[in-house]
Amino acid sequence: MPRPRQSGRHRRPEPAVAPDGAPALVLAVPGTPGASVRSLADEVVSIARSELPGLDARIGYLDGDDTEFPTLAAVLARTARERTARYEQARAAGVEVTEPEGPVAVVVPLLAGPDGALLRRVRQGINDSKVAAELTDVLGPHPLLAEALHVRLSESGLARADRARLFTVATAADGIIIASVGGEEAVQAAGITGMLLAARLAVPVMAAALDKEGAIADTAEQLRSSGSAQLALAPYLIGPEIDATLLEAAAKEAGCPAAEPLGAYPAIGKLALSKYAATLGIPQTGAGAPLR
Repeated sequence: MPRPRQSGRHRRPEPAVAPDGAPALVLAVPGTPGASVRSLADEVVSIARSELPGLDARIGYLDGDDTEFPTLAAVLARTARERTARYEQARAAGVEVTEPEGPVAVVVPLLAGPDGALLRRVRQGINDSKVAAELTDVLGPHPLLAEALHVRLSESGLARADRARLFTVATAADGIIIASVGGEEAVQAAGITGMLLAARLAVPVMAAALDKEGAIADTAEQLRSSGSAQLALAPYLIGPEIDATLLEAAAKEAGCPAAEPLGAYPAIGKLALSKYAATLGIPQTGAGAPLR
């Protein structure tokens, strides 16, 4: 028997679906492609699809090879060809349709914070494709990224999983270094998310650049001089955008353990979708809604 339809304030909202003819979401993935990077990107787009049924979500690699790991330009060009072919087939079948105006795709960079060099490469990939595509902002800063940092720290035993629970973790850090790449603008963006993380953990949090010599060590010294004895490094990174050895070197430089990068934490997929939806004016009311 079908369930009775709920009404009033107890009625569940109807799930949103991708509009007919909506542009594809193309995730622009930096770094050297490989099995682990592909798995991460697949998980991110899978989360986005689950949040918006009917979404055409694809993956383009900045350092792809156009075979196993297609480049961003190749993915955009193929998306445009397939879109045009669908409308041509519909017209050939006698259906009166017109290919919609506007972008063929919305490109979402898989970056937690701004990185000028990588964003220039994303724009170049769009230009090389000769396809009408919109480029969104990076994923952060956002409260969901503070949540993701908290979870990664707790998974490594460097923070309590829930501040409300009355227990301690012997290895919990009393000072956090948020490590970013991309220059001063990236550090500032990481610092905004760091303030949200500090509110969650009730410990000092400072952002520093992985790609600036001595920045991690200097920040560690500042935290220790202000009274923090047990530090932890929290990468404000998805993962593919840097070499893992850079994180290992930074943790050694700071003299403290490091949490894992954000990876395919569910918030990453939700934020990628929120950037796409905001570009197209699709209402978003869930946790991934844009930070006002």
